[in-house]
This record gives sequence, structure tokens and C-alpha cells, in this order.
Amino acid sequence: MDDRSYLSLTLGELQTLSEPGELSGALHAVRTRYGLSHMTFLVVRRGAGPSAAPYYCSTYPEEWIATYFANDYLAIDPVIDIARWGLLPVDWSTLDQRASRVRRLFDEARAYGIGPNGLTVPIRGANGERCLFSVTSDWSGSDWLALCAANLHDLHILSHYLHEKVLTLSGLRRPVLVRELSRRERQCLQLLASGKIYKQIAVILGISESAVHLYMRSARRKLGATTSYHAVAKASYLELVDV
Repeated sequence: MDDRSYLSLTLGELQTLSEPGELSGALHAVRTRYGLSHMTFLVVRRGAGPSAAPYYCSTYPEEWIATYFANDYLAIDPVIDIARWGLLPVDWSTLDQRASRVRRLFDEARAYGIGPNGLTVPIRGANGERCLFSVTSDWSGSDWLALCAANLHDLHILSHYLHEKVLTLSGLRRPVLVRELSRRERQCLQLLASGKIYKQIAVILGISESAVHLYMRSARRKLGATTSYHAVAKASYLELVDV
């Protein structure tokens, strides 16, 4: 099965979920499919409403999750800071781990089989939500970099798809009506989902690259999406395009 089929199969499985309790089990299947050690989706901020305890679904061992919260690592975890300032995926090797308590956090995580390599994709929702999708691996450095490069496109779309699924199933967001997409908007989203960049989309559709930007901007606005990957994921979630 090729990588594009991995994404299609994964989103199809996630689409069938109807209960919040099914999310963590689904992530176990996805992490195995992509050759990763663990996956976690964390809702750091729920939007404009009052803050509350973070909502998460994860493949991490329950013992590690209990240790993490018991030691209040949420307050000092540099991964959590990515939700506040991050816009692009962040490799954990670039995080500041000089503080003794932060080093202890990562040392304990490794003792529970978390890492040593990790990547976090920040997601910013249109209603002020701040979420993080993290994946980890125990592969060697060069193999880890190759794994990330091969799957970054999928992880982008998967992170935003989970954003839609988690917030909906958990009741943290009410369903909203979406304006109908035009044929060109759907075509642009479909091609972006297949891994094409804007210049390639323009050639395939026989239109200018600036027109592709206009169609994508319109699609993002109609879908209430903050990025083009978010638009692809939301359109797939709403079954407006096939991934």
C-alpha cells in the first residue's frame, strides 16, 4: 500500500468514529501504520470560553500520563509552549531542555518509551482553539528525519482532521453550517490533498497560480479554516473531497 493510501485509509477509519472513547484506540492503529511509537492529540485551549483541564487522546502508557499530570509537567513542558507561539511543525530536538526540571521531564518520558525523537504540529482553530498533535519514535536520527520527511504531508492533514473530529466528538464545538464550495475550489483542495503544490495545481487545471491562491483563500474562508491543510482536512471531514 502506498503512502497516499495510508492517509485515505486513516481518514476513512477516523470518519467512522462516533464516541470520544474510540479516539485513542484509533490512534494506536494509525501510529502502527506509519511506523511511529506514539501519537497524542491535545486540546490546550478550547476557544474563547473559560479555560479548563486539557482534553487529550493518546497512545502513551497510562502510567506516564498519570506521572505527567501528578508532577505538573504541563506547566513546564516546552512542547506545550508550541501552542502559544508555533505555526509550523517543531522537532523536539530544537526545544530548550537546559532547565533541570525539563531535562527530568524528557528523561522520565524516555523511561516510559516516549521518544527520544518527537515532532509536534500546532493547530490554531478559527474560534481560538489551540491544539497540538505530537508523534514520537525511537528510530535513529537519520531514520527519524527520513520518516518525518516522507510523512509530513500526511501528518499536516491528519492533525487538522483530528482537530475537527476531537472537538466534535468531545462536545467542545457545536456543528456549524458551511457554505457550498465551487467546482474549482474543490478541485484545488483535491489536488493539494494529493500532494501537489500551487504551481502544479495551476498547470493541471490550466489556470494561473494567482487564481489557485484566490480559490484556496475562498475555500478557507467558506470552511472556516486557518490554513490550506486545515481546509483540506475540513473538506475531507465534511466529505466534500476525497483524500
